[in-house]
Amino acid sequence: MSTSNELLRCEEVGPAGDDADYAIVWMHGLGASGHDFVPAVPMLRRPKTRFVFPHAPSMPVTINGGYVMPAWYDILGMGSGSPQDAEGIRRSIKAVEALVRREHERGLPYERIAVAGFSQGGAIAVQVGLRFPERLAGIVALSTYLVLEDDLAKSRSAANRETPVFAGHGTHDPMVTPERGAHLAETLRKWGQPVEECRYAMQHEVCAEEFNDLAKWMETAFPAVNAST
Repeated sequence: MSTSNELLRCEEVGPAGDDADYAIVWMHGLGASGHDFVPAVPMLRRPKTRFVFPHAPSMPVTINGGYVMPAWYDILGMGSGSPQDAEGIRRSIKAVEALVRREHERGLPYERIAVAGFSQGGAIAVQVGLRFPERLAGIVALSTYLVLEDDLAKSRSAANRETPVFAGHGTHDPMVTPERGAHLAETLRKWGQPVEECRYAMQHEVCAEEFNDLAKWMETAFPAVNAST
């Protein structure tokens, strides 16, 4: 994992500097890379949005026999009651928060910066989005689940208690079961978070229908910025 003085390596798509009206920091899933969602950018129809896709560091992953792969934290078991790598999760939260702050330093207000992620990356996006001390534009949680739930319930930031969430999940997902996805959405709603929950006839993946729905959600959550104001 990066130290406090260095940022994660990232792929970037979209306008640089002042030409961007929004930025989305988007985390990939276990074993993937920051290249993973680059091909999906045109489907979201956001020509003025800068997409930042960080690469997770490589580490041994317990559930995969200790095999070293890109991961946001160690996974000790697949069940909802399995022990969690709290230290690793917190390291990734800090690393992603640093990227959010960099986008702000590049000139974007925090309310025009969003976080997104798939599976393990989505778990980190939810953590960052709900804990961040400044209001963010939104949270995209794809095929993911809650980690550190009890701690998050106590540590949520007042600034992001009304930040909109898009939660998409496959109805046939064998890795992150639909029940875990539903629990995420239900828990966030219980906390008062506005959640748009969408289900798709797919496994642990994404699909064109999901990205179309996400693009429509973004039109409302991330409205166009009037350059004259």
